[in-house]
Amino acid sequence: MTLFEEIKEMKLVSAVYRDMPRVGVVSGETAILLPTEFSDLLPIIEGGAEALAEVKRLVGGEEAEHVALADMALLPPIRRFRRDILCTGWNYLDHFNEGKEKRASQDVKELPKAPTFFTKGPDTVIGPRDPIAFDSRISTKWDYEAELAVVIGKAGRSIPEHEAAAHIFGYCLANDVSQRDLQRRHGGQWLKGKSIDGTMPIGPYLVTPDEVDLSTVRLQCLLNGEVLQDALVSQMAFSVERLIAELSFGMTLRPGDILLTGTPSGVGFARTPPVLLAEGDEVIVRATGLGELRNRLKRVDLFGDSDISLQ
Repeated sequence: MTLFEEIKEMKLVSAVYRDMPRVGVVSGETAILLPTEFSDLLPIIEGGAEALAEVKRLVGGEEAEHVALADMALLPPIRRFRRDILCTGWNYLDHFNEGKEKRASQDVKELPKAPTFFTKGPDTVIGPRDPIAFDSRISTKWDYEAELAVVIGKAGRSIPEHEAAAHIFGYCLANDVSQRDLQRRHGGQWLKGKSIDGTMPIGPYLVTPDEVDLSTVRLQCLLNGEVLQDALVSQMAFSVERLIAELSFGMTLRPGDILLTGTPSGVGFARTPPVLLAEGDEVIVRATGLGELRNRLKRVDLFGDSDISLQ
């Protein structure tokens, strides 16, 4: 039984409309807005099925406000965080294999028998149309990573795999933009090379589980119009349910936690020659039933007054 046994097929959006943060339910190319007291999706996530029942009632009323999505500035579905973004590495076999030569010094020869987890800072998060911050003084090796993201809707610890679906609120997309040279500089671990401010778009919607069949979802990343990543989510080495079971082992997951599920093959650093992101590039991440992220890299002063030397 899922969290949405009675409330099905809903895409929730967070956006700015007439200078106010609003929450709505997507219907085609429009959003049906909730009353102005709903300015954030987190209380709805925490409220579970009861809160969603109220959402469904409100958007079905005659006074509900319908607004074109094009007339709103879309926000990240989650904007308040209790902890870092939870992430999964090496969850597509082809991606694991394409990077073997690049990480020869790490002595990781075979796909791990359990998922590889890490975190990244919440200040990375931006909206689905926002510019991705870019500063070549911080890194010279910027990379893209299309990912399916899971939003937890029900708290739990040591969750059995067969019960994991009951803890999922919904899904969205993420682009886990990475700085490969920072990863190498800091011992090959991922935190620093994936935690630069303003670099990870998420969204565009928060899609409830009954809205999408993960077995049919195709995940893609396009750079300046060219498809560079293209895979089925079903190719993941560890399913979403297995990831939740493993991650929650002795560790509490809470409503609003975001879990990235890994990226497929085709990332830039593993290509010959490497394909690296540059100022002005447009990156699109899209997936069946989940919409798309569309972002351009924009020059931002991330270096500031730092006295760190990357030489």
